[in-house]
Amino acid sequence: MKRSRLYRIVTLATLLAASPFFVARPASAAPKTRGPALVFVGTYTTKTESKGIYALRFDDRSGKLSLLGVAGPSTDPSFLTVDPTEKYLYAVNEVGDFGGAKSGAVSAFSIGAGGKLTPLNQLPSGGADPCYVAFDRNGKFLLVANYTGGNVAVFSVQKDGKLGARAAFEQHEGHGVVQDRQEGPHAHWIATSPDNRFALAVDLGIDEVVVDKFDAASGALSPNTPPFAKLEDGAGPRHLVFSPNGKFAYVTNELGSTVTVFSYDASAGVLEAKQTTTTLPADYNGPNDTAEIAVHPSGKFLYVSNRGRDSIAVFGIDGKSGILNFIGDFLTRGQTPRNFAIDPSGHYLLVANQKTNDIEVFKIDLTTGELAFTGERVEVPAPVDLAFAGVI
Repeated sequence: MKRSRLYRIVTLATLLAASPFFVARPASAAPKTRGPALVFVGTYTTKTESKGIYALRFDDRSGKLSLLGVAGPSTDPSFLTVDPTEKYLYAVNEVGDFGGAKSGAVSAFSIGAGGKLTPLNQLPSGGADPCYVAFDRNGKFLLVANYTGGNVAVFSVQKDGKLGARAAFEQHEGHGVVQDRQEGPHAHWIATSPDNRFALAVDLGIDEVVVDKFDAASGALSPNTPPFAKLEDGAGPRHLVFSPNGKFAYVTNELGSTVTVFSYDASAGVLEAKQTTTTLPADYNGPNDTAEIAVHPSGKFLYVSNRGRDSIAVFGIDGKSGILNFIGDFLTRGQTPRNFAIDPSGHYLLVANQKTNDIEVFKIDLTTGELAFTGERVEVPAPVDLAFAGVI
């Protein structure tokens, strides 16, 4: 069985920021509706009924969600990302023994009509159980976090969409205070800064956000000064998201069920902690691990998923200070919301409930940030990650 840890699905804020055409929007603005779009679903296939990556059709004008079927067979394709041209999809295969080595894999696919995926190539990820993948801001390199391996890697991407040579590799070192979860490093997330000058890697096992200088020409990594930002002992940081203006970064702490707010100095790649706050209501005392985190494209609201409480926590964001104000949490109507994604229009939030094998659609109140179930629901076995692609 997989450990009770979180694997990232592609959130809207990450997809927008990854695009070379991304422009920070004013806090009062939200993207317009686009119409029917593809949504890919990463899953676990081991000991489940899943066959690989699934494709959905979502219409942001009506909120209608429908299942298209299996997009492409793949083994434990837990986390996905789509390239800026929306022609190719990449998945990490969360296994520990690819090719007889202690490594997972990274797979490249071309996207065809109706979301059908055609395999292009597959390479070792550089460490066991890769759980996150993202493009640099120019769409030239793919960054991978290997959870059990405790390391990160960077791969070049060729013009035909195939994965090229590994451009960088970095092994994390150390451990945390939670013996059964932090016995060693566990890289859980990696992406580049909004200006593409730095690579930030969130490591659950050592309670750090590791910061490297990123060479956008070669894909190379080199330690920044300082080389990391420290979280509270035992926090177990999982994922990070930047504010649309790039001035703040928000880290969800899986083990602590908290969010830490950082100010971000883009000139030096330096994070400074400003606030840590719980993702749970005061009257909840049960077990919980956080999972996904996303900022609304308006920049006004932050969302975090709680596994155990099985809810989406909603925060208001102070535009000047980045400080969070807890608005409330909204039950996901299923178990273990490992991932969620805000659609590109900013009007809807889709939740992947892993243990109840379903994806449910919630309407976002653009004034309050609150969520309301729309009645739209589809069944997908063991969903882990959601990635929006182009209009169909």
